[in-house]
Amino acid sequence: KMTFLLAMVTLISAFGSSFQYGYNVSVINSPAPYMQDFYNLTYMERNKKPMESNFQTLLWSLTVSMFPLGGFFGSLMVGPLVDKCGRKGTLLINNAFSLVAAILMGTSEVAKTFEVIILSRVIMGIYAGLASNVVPMYLGEMSPRNLRGAVGIMPQLFITIGILVAQILGLNSILGNVKGWPVLLGLTGIPSLIQLLILPFFPESPRYLLIQKGNEEQARQALQKLRGWDDVDDEIEEMRQEDRSEKEEGHISVFNLFTVRGLRWQLISTIVMMMGQQLSGINAVFYYADRIFLSAGVHKNSVQYVTVSIGAINVVMTLLAVFIVESLGRRILLLAGFGMCCASCAVLTLALNLQTTLSWMSYISIVCVIIYIIGHATGPSPIPFVMITEMFLQSSRPAAFMVGGSVHWLCNFTVGLVFLYMEAGLGAYSFLIFCAVCLVTIVYIFIIVPETKNKTFMEINRIMAKRNKVEFQPEKEELKTVPGEQAGKRDVSQSQL
Repeated sequence: KMTFLLAMVTLISAFGSSFQYGYNVSVINSPAPYMQDFYNLTYMERNKKPMESNFQTLLWSLTVSMFPLGGFFGSLMVGPLVDKCGRKGTLLINNAFSLVAAILMGTSEVAKTFEVIILSRVIMGIYAGLASNVVPMYLGEMSPRNLRGAVGIMPQLFITIGILVAQILGLNSILGNVKGWPVLLGLTGIPSLIQLLILPFFPESPRYLLIQKGNEEQARQALQKLRGWDDVDDEIEEMRQEDRSEKEEGHISVFNLFTVRGLRWQLISTIVMMMGQQLSGINAVFYYADRIFLSAGVHKNSVQYVTVSIGAINVVMTLLAVFIVESLGRRILLLAGFGMCCASCAVLTLALNLQTTLSWMSYISIVCVIIYIIGHATGPSPIPFVMITEMFLQSSRPAAFMVGGSVHWLCNFTVGLVFLYMEAGLGAYSFLIFCAVCLVTIVYIFIIVPETKNKTFMEINRIMAKRNKVEFQPEKEELKTVPGEQAGKRDVSQSQL
């Protein structure tokens, strides 16, 4: 069951970390013209001549793309930090990045320096890179298996809420104006402050305490607090077994991850799902939403409200995923989500090409955008991070998140960088590339990725061992018969109550 403590840990870590990732993804969209004016004005004051348009384009694309580049560097820090400082410890240390960046961005206009904004975007990216990997790992390791999917989607839910809040605060009438934009950028420090004050009172991941720190007593106490009952022997036993089987393999670095045969398909699946998530065009659809709506005849002043409503759809659909992931399972959400994205990209290509000849086609393109966002929010956005937690055991999980996170951010960076050129060269046909990416990902998931719903980490490991054609140690086999049966008995006794 979901205890009050587990709910609070989920909310504080997702609000303090994931929320800011979403917030900073979209915070510079609305105030872009005012920020560019500020860049120009500052340059004029320094050099007594206006900025060349090419240089301004370069500065702005740096402002946008430094965030995912920072995210990539942040992902590379995940493994060493979570092993040294723990999951909770890493989240607490991470707040330093966010607070420094918030102060720098908030004071950039007064200090008359635009370089600081670009630097802050890198720092904020490092923060988001760490947060996007550590929060799902921390929550996935703390949740009971029947809630792991739902709790694992919470970080993504808060990312979408962050995007929506930034869109609302960025409206011209609120902070998206010439006076308000430094405040808009600086507000990102508040969730970090809240997390710094509250998170220390919550437990560390029990799996980290037992398997990496070897402290069974602390792990037991943490589990008892999180579960709300004293009898946690089954879970402790499962962790002990995992610990024993892991000791034979030893700690797994990123390099080992690429060489261990027993982890081959897990690793390939992580890379494919992360590439599919980012290269399926979600950022392009968000970048282009405004333009698509303008061409459909939505008034220029109303477009920002349409963008906010798209952000709201994103939140609602991710919230729906939280409730259905445990009943429908991960696989079906991934397949259906990528399927919807694939179909809508194909139809969108057609609609964008025909909208000059058929006026009603512009409405079709709006429908495509909405269907695309519904599809992405229910499967491709939230599920891959849940799957990384589930497909890897304790010793390889940090390295797996480093690989998955790096792929996630590099692809994000690439789309941001390449898409403008792609669109200039291919126009509406660029969505066909996204369509193809979705199709390839669907085929891969259908053939390779197993359903992980309601299975222990060891059961999932056993399924993957068959895929990888490696021996599953008898000790692990034995494990499954012990806690599995006990858990089964407990389920039965609870269902009889």
